[in-house]
Amino acid sequence: MSSSQMTFQFLAEPTDVNFGGKVHGGMIMKWIDQAAYACAAQWSGLYCVTVSANGIRFIRPVHVGQVVSIQANIVHTGHSSMHMYVTVSACNPHDGKFAIANRCFITFMAVDDKGQPSGVPQYIPESEEAFQLELVAMHAKDFAKELDQDFQSSTGHH
Repeated sequence: MSSSQMTFQFLAEPTDVNFGGKVHGGMIMKWIDQAAYACAAQWSGLYCVTVSANGIRFIRPVHVGQVVSIQANIVHTGHSSMHMYVTVSACNPHDGKFAIANRCFITFMAVDDKGQPSGVPQYIPESEEAFQLELVAMHAKDFAKELDQDFQSSTGHH
């Protein structure tokens, strides 16, 4: 496994479910954040903080007793930021056929011991798929900046 990716695997537990009997979205978002943090910390060698999560898409439910696999891949880096594509897949442990349950982009920033942004190694895509994911991540980054500007101009907060 290269240092630009991290995979977590575990069983979905009864304590993870909502009132409808399926794993609740907040738990899935927590797992995404944990896997992405581990990937960012591994890539940068530094403490990292969550900056944003974009395009979170709940595709199918995760059920108690399913094997959950969360894969975080660095797809773009800035000076101190690491943009990751994260997929959450689940399967019945008896058949081992994983299906994607959730996907999103999440961004972390590496910080030094004073909490200031710290430089990270540059990510260079090595396949066509990785190159395409980097383009999507860059587009999402630009969109997030536009959204921030729109919020600031409409609310007067800076």
